[in-house]
Amino acid sequence: MAERHELGGVLRSWRERLQPAAAGLSGGAGQRRSPGLRREELACLASVSPDYIKRLEQGRARPSAAVLDSLARALRLTRAEYEYFCVLAGQAASRTGRVPRHIGPGAQRLLDRLSDVPAAVYDAAWTMLACNASWAALLGDPTGLPDRERNRVWRHFTGQPGHVFTTPAEAEQFEALLVGDLRATVGQYPGDTWLADLVTDLREASSRFRELWDGGAVARHREDRKTIHHPDVGGITLDCDVLTIHGSDLRLVVLTPEPGSSDADRLAVVNIIGLQDMDPARGEPTTYAAAAAGRRSHSREAGR
Repeated sequence: MAERHELGGVLRSWRERLQPAAAGLSGGAGQRRSPGLRREELACLASVSPDYIKRLEQGRARPSAAVLDSLARALRLTRAEYEYFCVLAGQAASRTGRVPRHIGPGAQRLLDRLSDVPAAVYDAAWTMLACNASWAALLGDPTGLPDRERNRVWRHFTGQPGHVFTTPAEAEQFEALLVGDLRATVGQYPGDTWLADLVTDLREASSRFRELWDGGAVARHREDRKTIHHPDVGGITLDCDVLTIHGSDLRLVVLTPEPGSSDADRLAVVNIIGLQDMDPARGEPTTYAAAAAGRRSHSREAGR
């Protein structure tokens, strides 16, 4: 029980030290009676209820591993703080050997700063952990789904719907890459039961996955181009780069258009549409032509 009360005090201190702007929220410090985030804001960022945050801070609840991950991301904890948080929650022993899923404050800031191009963070097993608003506008935001439904390998080999168009040759290369990556991750984290279950279920669900897994498929990350079909603006061709976040075994996937191209115009429109969809007070949606014309006009004004 003492550990629960200590966890509650630490959680409250971390919540009060984090300024809303640093967490990606609006709201001036002068409007607040107490420093940092409100319980309601932390609850929203971590996808839990405000009452649950209150119970955690009062030592009346113990968070699960999934909730720990969500709170750590929302609070921008360092790796050392995250590990201490796990110890206080009694989760450290059961998490040994698991694929790392903690997004540190530096990686989170990088994701926040990439505001005009789609970017997402995946773990080493290709489960999405976070994405920015541009990614959500272009490809949807799956971060509220269960882990299995956010796993790129599972979604691909079980035929989940997607927006990326590939040729048969590109699809074969992509599948070999996913399976080769997953095999390497299994070898690196043999104690991760969630990962082992994923492989077992994939072998049963997909003959193609089983063929590649048993055949020892190997592939390497390389620069790639992807064509994504958006329902409002049509096809957008983007360069896809996969960057490794040092020291955390996470992957940052970034999609960028050629500067000044029609693809850049279309992506800008998708970003505008995404912002409108998040604003309940907006009027009629902006058409592609009008939004593209507005963007070009703004660019001309900026260049004067």
